[in-house]
Amino acid sequence: MANPSTMISFADEIKQGIPTTLPAPKPWDPQINHAPKRKEILSKDEKQLAIANALRYFDKAHHAELAKEFADELTRFGRIYMYRFMPENPIYARAISEYPAKSEQAKALMLMIQNNLDHRVAQHPHELITYGGNGAVFQNWIQYRLVMKYLSEMTDEQTLVMYSGHPLGLFPSHANAPRVVVTNGMMIPNYSKPDDWEKFNALGVTQYGQMTAGSYMYIGPQGIVHGTTITVLNAVRRLAKSRDDIKGKLFLTAGLGGMSGAQPKAGNIAGVISVTAEVNPKAVTTRHSQGWVDEVINDLNLLVDRVKKAQAAKEVVSIAYLGNVVDIWEKFDEEGVHVDLGSDQTSLHNPWAGGYYPAGLSFDEANEMMANDPEKFKEYVQESLRRHAAAVNKHTARGTYFFDYGNAFLLESSRAGGDVLAANQIDFKYPSYVQDILGPMCFDFGFGPFRWVCASGNPEDLKKTDAIACEVLEGMMADCPEEIQQQMADNIQWIKGAQQNQLVVGSQARILYADAEGRMRIAAAFNDAIKNGEIGPVILGRDHHDVSGTDSPYRETSNIYDGSRFTADMAIHNVIGDSFRGATWVSIHNGGGVGWGEVINGGFGMLLDGSDQANRNLKSMLHWDVNNGIARRNWARNENAIFAIKRAMEAEPLLKVTLPNLVDDQLLKELF
Repeated sequence: MANPSTMISFADEIKQGIPTTLPAPKPWDPQINHAPKRKEILSKDEKQLAIANALRYFDKAHHAELAKEFADELTRFGRIYMYRFMPENPIYARAISEYPAKSEQAKALMLMIQNNLDHRVAQHPHELITYGGNGAVFQNWIQYRLVMKYLSEMTDEQTLVMYSGHPLGLFPSHANAPRVVVTNGMMIPNYSKPDDWEKFNALGVTQYGQMTAGSYMYIGPQGIVHGTTITVLNAVRRLAKSRDDIKGKLFLTAGLGGMSGAQPKAGNIAGVISVTAEVNPKAVTTRHSQGWVDEVINDLNLLVDRVKKAQAAKEVVSIAYLGNVVDIWEKFDEEGVHVDLGSDQTSLHNPWAGGYYPAGLSFDEANEMMANDPEKFKEYVQESLRRHAAAVNKHTARGTYFFDYGNAFLLESSRAGGDVLAANQIDFKYPSYVQDILGPMCFDFGFGPFRWVCASGNPEDLKKTDAIACEVLEGMMADCPEEIQQQMADNIQWIKGAQQNQLVVGSQARILYADAEGRMRIAAAFNDAIKNGEIGPVILGRDHHDVSGTDSPYRETSNIYDGSRFTADMAIHNVIGDSFRGATWVSIHNGGGVGWGEVINGGFGMLLDGSDQANRNLKSMLHWDVNNGIARRNWARNENAIFAIKRAMEAEPLLKVTLPNLVDDQLLKELF
């Protein structure tokens, strides 16, 4: 830490950009949860190219010193992070008024970027990775510095263009254009495999933005908590005979780090016993100290005893097990512990670089093998996945409801030769949670993760927005169709308990699932409150894990059965449509929750400032942002989506959507 008397001010550091005088190298901080070393994949010539690419940001006078330093980083970590250039001032979501900028919209972006890199929020903050093992905001610290400088200089007549973390520059545009347009990892399709990511990321020419990390829309664990809560609540309803019967049900999963501690909090809110396995001690310590998990156990026998006691007493408790989840599945089978709900929420979209730690190796042993013997590590991972699948199968044979959380567990297990395929050897024997729950119950009706951030940083503003949102939803529920009564009720219950459940980590943010009408009404009410001086500015957004932002055949669009689930027209159109309907920024990514090359993700951010223009923008953009997805799902012949888009057309005469004609199955069967 710099001497406070000589430390540059926050505003000056933001405006500084790339320093003309090199700052002193930063000491390595062992207390920080660091990303694992990436595997060595570059040839000698490619390593030289990576260094040349990194030095492009600097005056030639610094090249000799920095070249050696960057080469050392590349050797030690597999990436060039430019640690020396980490800012002196702490990174967190300051009040929007504290950011030095000419544009209020630019200030909103600065706030969101800083929240993504807050040490309380980010998984590997020094490596600029927010969540999911490799979901990056930027590739290196100079990109962060340069972006913040550009944002401080930007007017509302300019647009900042972002190429996979690299700020291409400020370009003339106009006030109604997005202030920032983000792309991450948009590779030529034939160059979009996991090893392609390793190579091109190491070269410094692309990055994996995950979903909300590289689009500056992450709000800490809360977003994942809500999705997990809705999923667990509706999954357990499938098993419970009554509301009271939910208590004592056991939910077993894994991945406390990449999921930001969401599962234990969601388990508590849903009213079940949850056990979440995690091999990284720092991740367990962090989530326990933050109060996101109740208890930590590192002994399997003690875990068995504790779970049996909780089941007998019908407790609501969350337990983190410091160790491997495969061992739990096998131990619970041996000891006859009944698992009601099972899933896996490790970052298996990144199986060879820290997303999944195999059974049979310690955390440190796995990290060492991952970096120095990647082929052997891959063998260990795949053997572990086969064991994992076999253990799950034993439990499901006795009544466990197992679902894929869309993290590529079933996909990677199938690739490893695990017993997870259905009888047709094409489909999986277990559904994704979207197929059974979120798709038909939420996405098809237009319900998805609507988010907002109170840019003032004032917790009182968040309380007021909670109350506004609740009032809007309760008003809508009075006359909403029976088909969406449960969704409305669940989200009213969620928002009423939001303060009590202490969901905020980082920015003063909230999430709830709402349809297009709900999002527009809530946003308009926020804008009125801002106009009347009741609250400060509000930043709108959503998870990309939504109705229309994401084309993901093994997750968000896994309940599309017309053969189009491997197409990505919807996500692309989503971003294009948002950009000319008033979004403050838009983003499109290769990759998301199930990995690089497996998904196309589109997202947005929007600043509400109380203006009439903001009111026009929110109505136009939010209507499109949701109904684009409902229209596509309707065309796939999804029954609930047909209902929802017909309802949307009744409400908006300018909306005209092509409806499908349904075909008699028997007619088709007689043809071939």
